[in-house]
Amino acid sequence: MGDDKYQQSYEISGKDLNGGHSVAQDTEVGDRRLSQVDVARITKVSSIITVLVAGLALFSDGYNAQIIGYMEPLFTDLYKDGMSSIIKTRLSNAYLIGEIFGMLFFGFVIDKIGRRTGIVFATFFLVLGIVLATAAHGTSQLGMFWMMIVARGVAGFGAGGEYPTCGTGSAEASDESEYVRGKRGFLVAVATDFAIDFGFVMAGVVALIVLECYHEKVSSGVWRVCFGLGFVVPVALFFFRIRMVESTQYRKHAIKRNVPYWLIIRRYWKPMVGTSLAWFFYDFVTYPFGLFSSTIIGQLNPDNTLIQNIGYGTVVNCFYLPGCLVGGLLMDRIGRKQTMCLGFALWAVLGFILGGALNQIQSVFALFVVLYGIFNSLGEMGPGVATFLCAAESFPTPLRGHFMGFAAAVGKAGAAIGTQVFTPIQNSFDNTQKGTQAVFLIGAGFAAMGGIVAWVFIPDRDRALESEDAKFRMYLAENGYEGAFGESLLDEVRTTAFKSELAKTS
Repeated sequence: MGDDKYQQSYEISGKDLNGGHSVAQDTEVGDRRLSQVDVARITKVSSIITVLVAGLALFSDGYNAQIIGYMEPLFTDLYKDGMSSIIKTRLSNAYLIGEIFGMLFFGFVIDKIGRRTGIVFATFFLVLGIVLATAAHGTSQLGMFWMMIVARGVAGFGAGGEYPTCGTGSAEASDESEYVRGKRGFLVAVATDFAIDFGFVMAGVVALIVLECYHEKVSSGVWRVCFGLGFVVPVALFFFRIRMVESTQYRKHAIKRNVPYWLIIRRYWKPMVGTSLAWFFYDFVTYPFGLFSSTIIGQLNPDNTLIQNIGYGTVVNCFYLPGCLVGGLLMDRIGRKQTMCLGFALWAVLGFILGGALNQIQSVFALFVVLYGIFNSLGEMGPGVATFLCAAESFPTPLRGHFMGFAAAVGKAGAAIGTQVFTPIQNSFDNTQKGTQAVFLIGAGFAAMGGIVAWVFIPDRDRALESEDAKFRMYLAENGYEGAFGESLLDEVRTTAFKSELAKTS
């Protein structure tokens, strides 16, 4: 493979410097071609939009995932005949299981047909599922819950598409210049995990505001309003998503047909195992402790009122946010894998402390709330922020969506399993306090295993995405693979909202 295909002309038209063509053929936009200044201008605008949209999209996903946790105590009071422990678990898991399928499907799609096309369809399924969940009805309470479960599965399928698309998009967008690349850890942390966790927090704030609007009366209107507000952000983002173009790395290196999967697995099986299992252990612990924060607080709160439980649960989730910011800074300072392992280790230590000394800690309820919050924060400081970036940087651009989608899906499988077993583990003990101790100790054990797996299997990569892409192209050439790489920006601009005036040089 010659280095000439990495030059700017190849990215613009799909034609290399020697006159050969890639998959896309040279074409024009209107009556003019795109110069290098045009490319820089369009890429800069699209990169900014990509990072901002990734953050807002994952904020929406966090809100829609968490709002069910705040509504479950209300469901228990409002629908005593239909709300059982089994329905409670299925309501929480429906969104997660939908995400698993969405991550796998859209992770494949965005590498084959592009990040932008994938995210448009993901948004459609997300909005459809939210609307159906908001309108859930049935001839019985159980029938209504089953409609809600199916609808949240559809929404989860769309939300699952956001993970590989936003993760790859924000990582590639922050690779456009050396200056921004040096701050990629913090930028990706803010655009991914911080955004999701901020959605968790805002779900609690919205739930409290809506409850106050209903004068703290338990009503079906509360959960319908809270669910319905979840589609506002995805719909608003559609305008910006159609203005995106693919990243520079994708335009250079995309493989849209004849993908050499066996060669890929031979080279990348180890980071695939590492990123997937690290994400599994992280989600196995963090999701049940996040979704059931109000439930745990309610079990140990002496007053145990709905408003207090949601309020305390929201306070606990607020601790996620500083953990994300600190983790983002650490990734740029000490490295991605190192930050992940440090976070896993501290997370495990505090989990063992909370599990072992819960009786003494719980006697001062405010102390328990603070330590519970710090427990959540440590998880975000390490694996929470690093899972996205490790999965993005460990693999080459042509397969980044595949591998990130797979790793995120394995992670969500961990979340679904953790959520499924959380309540049965608690209920298997003769009192609530022992059950809560058990889940903290088990969570700490899984965090410790996550740190070991991350250290052994996740590689340290050069922060320039081009480095691994070049090594991958060389590896394919050495193994006799011949295929077409990249796509034309000229063709792509014709299908975006970039108009002729935006392509004009300054």
